[in-house]
Order: sequence, then structure tokens, then C-alpha cells
Amino acid sequence: LVVSILGYLIGITVGALQGYYGGWIDIGSQRLVEIWSAIPFLFVIMIIVSMIQPTFLLLVVLLVLLRAWIGITFYVRGEYLREKAKDYVQAAIGSGVGDGKIMLKHIFPNTLVPIISSAPFGIVGLISSLVSLDYLGFGLPPGTPSWGALLRQGLENVRFHPHLTIIPTAALAVTLFCVVMVGEAVREALDPKVFSRLR
Repeated sequence: LVVSILGYLIGITVGALQGYYGGWIDIGSQRLVEIWSAIPFLFVIMIIVSMIQPTFLLLVVLLVLLRAWIGITFYVRGEYLREKAKDYVQAAIGSGVGDGKIMLKHIFPNTLVPIISSAPFGIVGLISSLVSLDYLGFGLPPGTPSWGALLRQGLENVRFHPHLTIIPTAALAVTLFCVVMVGEAVREALDPKVFSRLR
């Protein structure tokens, strides 16, 4: 959750600046984002963690910088590009409202649906990444409880104690399913288009 919140704050800011200002700011920053997104972040984290002892704070910083902010940037950029051309934004610009206020108070509320829709899938991806790192031995230090460490221990004893693998796998699957269901419920609750449909 910490990684998701920090990553979304960075990604929404970058995507909003790209979509609202456009031009060379959009083109230049978009190329940098595309180059950055091509970096294989799991391998980079493995290389860094193999040289220094991983801590929770280090993993949070690495996941935020290398991955968590990239996906939402594309969504927010597209929404700001679409909303910027609408009449209410042009009316606000004509009234002399500042760029920051237009971006935050006028356009941002209309971009919440795709942001909330993609949030659960981002959280699922980050949970899977942390489980993968812990399973491979590049995650949190030994002794820290995690599903990845439990899966690794279960796999070492799977022949005589298969429940050590089944229980963490089931817990992980149920958690990921619940995150997606909660995200879907929040999206439906906040979607303004649902209330405008004729039933």
C-alpha cells in the first residue's frame, strides 16, 4: 500500500503535467518514461540487493522509483489530454483561473474513475513482485514473515508437508482476489456514469 500510494502520487503528477501542457514537455517526458519503463526492474533490484542488505525502506524506494509510478502515468496523461479540450476547461482558462487550480480542481476529479479502476491491479502487481523477490531470496531479510519466504520453505519440504505450500498459495490468491473485488466496488461507487444511465 505504501508503494502504491507513493507511486500513484508521482505517476499522477507526471501524467497530469504531460497531458495538460502537451507540446515539447509531453514529447520529451514521454520518451524518458518509455525508456525508464524498459528497464527490467526485478533484475535491477536483484543486482542492488545482492550488493547491500535489503530493508523495508530500501525495497519501497526501489519499487517506487523503478516501477510503481510508470503505469498510471499513461492513464492520467490520456485523461488530461482528453479533458483539456472540453468546454469547461476552456471556460476556466478564459476566466483567468491558474493552471494548478484547473489541473487539481477541474480536471483531476474527472480522471478518478480510470485511476481507481487501475489501482487494485497495480496493488496486485506490487504484491506479486514482493512475493517473487522474497521467494528468490532478494526481498526482506531472513526472519521477516512474508509469503515468498513461506513458499520457498514449503517448496523445500513439499514432498512430506504439502500443506506448507498450499496454505500460503491459497492465502495469496484470496488476498489478491479480495483486493480486486474491493477496487471494483469502489470504482462502481464513485463512477458518475452509473447514476446517469436509464434503468
